[in-house]
Amino acid sequence: MARIAAESLIERLVEWGVDTVFGIPGDGINGIMEALRRHRDRVRFVLVHHEEAAAFMATGHAKATGRLGVCLATSGPGGIHLLNGLYDAKLDHMPVLAITGTQETSVLGTAYQQEVRLDRLFDDVAEYNMMVTNPVQLPALVDIAVRTAYARRGVAHLTMPNDLQVAEADADPWKQVGPVRPPATSARYLSPPGVPRREDLERAAEVLNTAERPAILVGAGALHAREEVLAVAGLLAAPVVKTLPGKAVVPDDSPYTTGGIGLLGTRPSEDLMDDADVLFMVGTNFPYTKYLPEPGRARVVQLEADPTRAGTRIPTDVPVVGDAKEGLRALLPLLNRRTDTEHLSKYQDKMAKWRADMDALESAGRDPVAPQYVVSVLDDLAADDAIMTCDSGTIATWAARHWTVRDGRGFYLSGNLATMAPGLPYAIAMQHAFPGRQVIAYVGDGGFAMLMAEFLTAARHGLPIKVVINNNNALGQILWEQMVLGYPEHGVRFPEPEPDFSAWARTCGGFGAKVATAGEVAPAIRQALAHDGPALVDVSVNPNEPPMPGRVTYEQATKFAQAFLKGQPHKAAIATTLFKDRIQRLGD
Repeated sequence: MARIAAESLIERLVEWGVDTVFGIPGDGINGIMEALRRHRDRVRFVLVHHEEAAAFMATGHAKATGRLGVCLATSGPGGIHLLNGLYDAKLDHMPVLAITGTQETSVLGTAYQQEVRLDRLFDDVAEYNMMVTNPVQLPALVDIAVRTAYARRGVAHLTMPNDLQVAEADADPWKQVGPVRPPATSARYLSPPGVPRREDLERAAEVLNTAERPAILVGAGALHAREEVLAVAGLLAAPVVKTLPGKAVVPDDSPYTTGGIGLLGTRPSEDLMDDADVLFMVGTNFPYTKYLPEPGRARVVQLEADPTRAGTRIPTDVPVVGDAKEGLRALLPLLNRRTDTEHLSKYQDKMAKWRADMDALESAGRDPVAPQYVVSVLDDLAADDAIMTCDSGTIATWAARHWTVRDGRGFYLSGNLATMAPGLPYAIAMQHAFPGRQVIAYVGDGGFAMLMAEFLTAARHGLPIKVVINNNNALGQILWEQMVLGYPEHGVRFPEPEPDFSAWARTCGGFGAKVATAGEVAPAIRQALAHDGPALVDVSVNPNEPPMPGRVTYEQATKFAQAFLKGQPHKAAIATTLFKDRIQRLGD
């Protein structure tokens, strides 16, 4: 058989270390599918049920491994479906390559069936975006696409007409005009130096060494720098606040951390942001500026890998450009050890009280089942190196506050896009990348329903993911957002009956359990974790459990009260839950 051009694409990806492609076949990529078949001993094609899930899987793969994630979709609607997952990669700065097909070159521009200019459609989401127009371009275009995805921490897109996919790999049908020759490139990426400039480090150290009430804010860009973050915190006697994507930077039981920040964060972290005289931001471009110190209230040092993001959120006295791990290593010798630990001790005491409050909400004696209790059971029973993936919604609040990162545990969710539905696809991609680790998708009923067919993907590929559904039969986060705005709830609670997703799990050949009482939670989760294959536990939880901010503002409380006065239909149940929560905190 003649070597086709699509093989040149796949072979080049192999040279880049790609061993997995997530996607769905279609007539617009038949040539690429044939190339994957011919090279199936080197690249595994993971057949999914929706292209959006394929893009989420590629993004999840990149988040968990640091390596390029690759997804594949056919022309027209297939490529369109990739977009949400690709924007997740773009906004969280993950290297992902999207490959799509398009119509034969002879019909392009003639309004042919499913003809969508995907290169134009992807113009905003992609850092590199190119249509292949000649087979001999392929090695160079693949190299540039992959190199750009790594260098710019984002999405690259290649789309290839159907006829070129099956053309001979070395075909060069057009006469070259002038001194033109396709570039001979190499499948190699050299990351830029991560050590910041010496003068910037010295300026940063000068500010940090004068801090009386320091605070460190870390994000996903510091996930690989745990030891260095803790070393800096130890020298400065500084509490460490974590963004949600950066939850695994330092363990949740560390004596240095005050936990999360923002709507899903802790009260000690909010107090610290108001109190700090110096804020050191490491590996984060945290967007919710209302939770950061007011401009001028604290001096700010930011260690950021991307020069365009340094100093974009808050007036920054010393922006430092460099890798979090290498930058902190270079900074450490310049820092003075702070002997006064009163500031740190103050926040350790605050955090001890916060943890006690959270523990009180994990009671097994509450009816309906408290979502906090479900996560606490997962936290107790999961392995010390378990990976949790999470969707957006109230579940992110419960996971942020009740899933404890310790030892080698991981935690991943859609950060800046905050989209629904990535939890399940993430889990599949991460289980594929780490077959020996326990991978748990903690998701809501709303998000799970969007891409629930991918549980069948896990079963068909023999991936033993564990899914725990926080089923409140509602779009819970939107309900509370409406109330905080002072609006009565509308369009957020699904009509009865409440779905039983465990039946779907069993239909797929996996383990499935439906749980309605607190006493059933631990046995069901224990069975699921022990099951040799994909497993799902669908837990009916209290739909009126409020994901309250760490510190409720007067405005939030006022709007919340106004929503009640406007005829909140479930106000009695909500008020009862709030009262029970308060009593639980005071009584335990």
